[in-house]
Amino acid sequence: MCRHLAYLGPEVALGRILSEPVHSLVRQAWEPRRQRSGTINADGFGVGWYAEEDPVPARYRRAGPVWGDLTFTDLARVVRSGAVLAAVRDATLAGADGEAAAAPFASGPWLFSHNGAVRDWPEALAPLASGLPPADLLRLAARTDSALVWALVLHRLRRGDDLGTALAETVREVAVAAPGSRLNLLLTDGRSIAATAWGDSLWYLADGRTPSGGTATGRTAPGGTASGGTATGRVVVASEPYDDDPLWCEVPERTLLVADRTRVALTPLKEISP
Repeated sequence: MCRHLAYLGPEVALGRILSEPVHSLVRQAWEPRRQRSGTINADGFGVGWYAEEDPVPARYRRAGPVWGDLTFTDLARVVRSGAVLAAVRDATLAGADGEAAAAPFASGPWLFSHNGAVRDWPEALAPLASGLPPADLLRLAARTDSALVWALVLHRLRRGDDLGTALAETVREVAVAAPGSRLNLLLTDGRSIAATAWGDSLWYLADGRTPSGGTATGRTAPGGTASGGTATGRVVVASEPYDDDPLWCEVPERTLLVADRTRVALTPLKEISP
């Protein structure tokens, strides 16, 4: 269900990361290579990006397939950014929310996407929804499982949780309430990226990185953390690789990833205290 991607690095045209690579996110809309559920992502798309000296991202979202939107082609050719989150959507259930249901969801400095589905939606999450402030429920972006998961994450962010904690604790709560859910979440504030691998594929690419512990460049160091200097300061986190660069690394199932331009850290979710 869905494909998504987040990028931090040197400023580039959106098309360089979203449409030009041989296995780009745009191509994944009709021909994903590693998607475990669903076959095509034609139920909407979106991209959010940050402009220099502005912490609040801009967004462009549509309800139809990305390959049919000529405006997006023009936009991706000329808009440049050093921080991007984008997604193509395969809807869990048919609905009328259209563009409002397309990731990325946004609030303040944050952009969010959910690749997956909540099992037994909506009944399974009714207890969690009842714990949110009523105003948060009234502000739901759409009547979808992803929108409610975003509301749960956002509630934690506003309470002061960091990106990784907000995702990890939300995944834990939702997985307990709705076992068997697929919960690959992706979140950025334009400076860092957090993501979870829970039920679908997740990969990362970190250029020029020398991991601690002396492991090969671009690979995960002992203990689950890759860190150190980087030649270009580029990190990409994606549902699947957009090209055949051998430095792409697969994130293990049930893992939290937290990255910025200088380090990538992987933490097994089973080790996060309840």
